[in-house]
Amino acid sequence: MYDISTGEVGRRSEGSAGNAGADSVQWVLQPRGGARMRGPQHFDHSVRRGIRLSEYEHVLGAHAEELSRIFPDGVARLWGSTPTQQTGNAKAVALRDRRVGDEVLFYAENTFVAQARILGLFRNRDLAAAVWGVDEETQSTWEHVMALGDVVEFEVSAKPILTALAMTPPLRSLTLVRAAERRRHLGLLDELLGGRVPAAVGRPAGGEGLVPPTAGMGRRDLLSALGTLDVDVPAERRTRHGSLTLLWAIGRLLSGQDRLASSDVYQRNLEPILQEFGSPGVAMSLEYPFQHLRGSGLWEVQGAEPGNSDPVSIPASVESGARAGLRREAARLLRQPLARAEAIGLLCATYLEDVDQEDLLERVGLGGYAHASGGDDGDDDRHGRGRSARRGGRRQVTTSRPDRDQRLVDRIKLIHRHQCQVCGLRLETRFSHYSEAAHIKGLGNPHNGPDEISNLLCLCPNHHVQFDTLAIFIDEDWNVRRSKDGSPVSTLRRHPEHHIEEQYVAYHRGLCGGSRYSAVRS
Repeated sequence: MYDISTGEVGRRSEGSAGNAGADSVQWVLQPRGGARMRGPQHFDHSVRRGIRLSEYEHVLGAHAEELSRIFPDGVARLWGSTPTQQTGNAKAVALRDRRVGDEVLFYAENTFVAQARILGLFRNRDLAAAVWGVDEETQSTWEHVMALGDVVEFEVSAKPILTALAMTPPLRSLTLVRAAERRRHLGLLDELLGGRVPAAVGRPAGGEGLVPPTAGMGRRDLLSALGTLDVDVPAERRTRHGSLTLLWAIGRLLSGQDRLASSDVYQRNLEPILQEFGSPGVAMSLEYPFQHLRGSGLWEVQGAEPGNSDPVSIPASVESGARAGLRREAARLLRQPLARAEAIGLLCATYLEDVDQEDLLERVGLGGYAHASGGDDGDDDRHGRGRSARRGGRRQVTTSRPDRDQRLVDRIKLIHRHQCQVCGLRLETRFSHYSEAAHIKGLGNPHNGPDEISNLLCLCPNHHVQFDTLAIFIDEDWNVRRSKDGSPVSTLRRHPEHHIEEQYVAYHRGLCGGSRYSAVRS
């Protein structure tokens, strides 16, 4: 971890996440800040969505390596505090004594609105100024930075907890609650939450009138639920509306919007998508987002009558201001790049094979997921060849592509002697041979994969096109398979001098919907 006062790498304290038990965890009560200090905007930017480390490389300094270790996907969730000149006030004590592994409770308007785990602590004024700016009056910035994980949002009244801690609301300063005091009042927080905090922080999800709790939901549970949306529905009654609604909801998450939306948002934004891409002859209905998806375990409706499944009650619920969307635990998982890629690939492959998926994903804000290279063609060694004419005509790339290291491209081709790792073809030219370097996890948005040799394949032009358009994937045993039906194509040719990182292969496999065939073996 980083020592909070010096910003240098230091030894973990006894309460660090690496070796502390739950009994030593403290609470850090963190005011989020109001509109004047742009608290809501800062929270959305650096905690809910997170910042891309690659965009702040110039100010990371000595903290770059540790942040890359903490956030291997390159998206960091950070929150900062301004310095204090005092040494014994609540803020000074909290800055001095908080530790890696402690829990942060975010406070706003007499409410606790989120909880997170401290993964790292450091001090970096330049980074803070780049992320959050500088206060015009004091010229200070939020340079005491927490790196956060396991972020869960909720809303509970803060008054009972503050009163129990002998603190007078409102909470005005960063405050540390020692481990013994936290243990005494942890049950009160559980009671206030009513069991609604998901498994990310070790408590069950659920709530009155909702589907059974999803306590302990992981990636495989999420994919299982997504893959069985209509398992109990007769074939003649199955529609695309549930999968389309979920894709639209994932697109909202990716753009930083609330996981829940009101009926007017569904009518304005989702209804045209259901009408254009939905099953022929099936009318759009608010029953899908407000009723049918509730049984999936992934969806919740707030404001509807608990337990009432009568469609007649839906208009009344909508009129009363009901809001529907992904449950907190599902939303938390879908904010993770791998789970999101797998979910999108699974929904498209399972339910939407007869739909123009490229156009659909563009419409729901997930356009980059139609290709392995991403939305800006950033890692395409073919400079756009292989994309459909319609796509090329609609999207002219005018922005700069992510930088590629040509030395890596040349090296991967030299190692494999221009031989395709899928089919073994060594394409001869007049004077030499020809092959193409393909990034496994694309450099372009939204994938933002790394430009390194462990993320590269040497392919012939045909298999590069198929790999980029998600027609083929590599399974857990390094077999190349067709995405359409999981049938084998070949075994990937590998070379001892070319290490391939399995996490990038898993990401591409998820994009292809390959999780459907995870149990398939040659």
